[in-house]
Amino acid sequence: YGGMGLDFSYNIAVAEELGNIRCGGIPMAIGVQAGMATPALTRFGSDELKKQFLVPTIAGDFVACLGISEAGAGSDVASIKTTAVRKGDEYVINGGKMWTTSGCQADWMCLLANTNEGPPHRNKSLICLPMNLPGIHVAKKIDKLGMRSSDTAQIFFEDVRVPSKNLIGEEGKGFTYQMLQFQEERLWGVASVLTPLETVIQETIDYTRQRKVFDQSVLHNQAVHFRLAELATEVELLRSLLYRTVALYVEGNDVTKFASMAKLKAGRLAREVTDSCLQFWGGMGFTSEVLVSRFYRDLRLMSIGAGTDETMLSIICKYMETLPSK
Repeated sequence: YGGMGLDFSYNIAVAEELGNIRCGGIPMAIGVQAGMATPALTRFGSDELKKQFLVPTIAGDFVACLGISEAGAGSDVASIKTTAVRKGDEYVINGGKMWTTSGCQADWMCLLANTNEGPPHRNKSLICLPMNLPGIHVAKKIDKLGMRSSDTAQIFFEDVRVPSKNLIGEEGKGFTYQMLQFQEERLWGVASVLTPLETVIQETIDYTRQRKVFDQSVLHNQAVHFRLAELATEVELLRSLLYRTVALYVEGNDVTKFASMAKLKAGRLAREVTDSCLQFWGGMGFTSEVLVSRFYRDLRLMSIGAGTDETMLSIICKYMETLPSK
């Protein structure tokens, strides 16, 4: 369908390289396109759907978005309220989605909706939804703290009719498909912050070396260069956990626990590195003229998007409960 057919480790290599872009919004938008809105379609979609939606998305002719989160259901995916009711050869969609990356410009959405009234983990389906259909209303572009170069939309659906053939895989399997995708999304997110964190640390070293306070460089203070050394060490430890997890995943293992650990650590470390480094920039760090202040805002999303820190902790705890007691 136009892709290179490489394993997931290459996605991670791309995500790391995109970290050289001096903002968080562009790598995130590419990540949504390549690793969040399309995996379920790639794995479970019909040949017809892949030709209609996947081929132009891979080619870059279509922009894709992922319709999961709602105002009352962020990390708690099972609680979404949007419905897609089967009527003849169509689904009739009503509801809305919130915090949808690229939603203002998307050509199609990978939509998660309730297609029956069964249990919350078995009543959801994924649907390829063209964004030019009657009844789709992009209510607004959300003004955000960070990731400001990436458009994030609030979207409503009012009796939107889409062909039933646009269903991805089997009806009622949407939640399961989405959970499979989440692991790749979280690992992509981890990979995408490694280079920015390294860059922030290095630029802070360069700045504190030439910035003078009380007749000596800020970097000359042991507390400063020890702290930067600690942060650099933490980044390398995160990289090692990521690589181990990706290697296990490529071999076909369940990496839910390790992916959740890596996502948790990446979110917390992104906050720790940017906050510590911004402090060493002093007043200049509080301006919009330096990269550290941008990453301070942009990377704050790492602890929220694709599952909050608290959600990651819950997942890790569940896996720890399965371990045999000593």
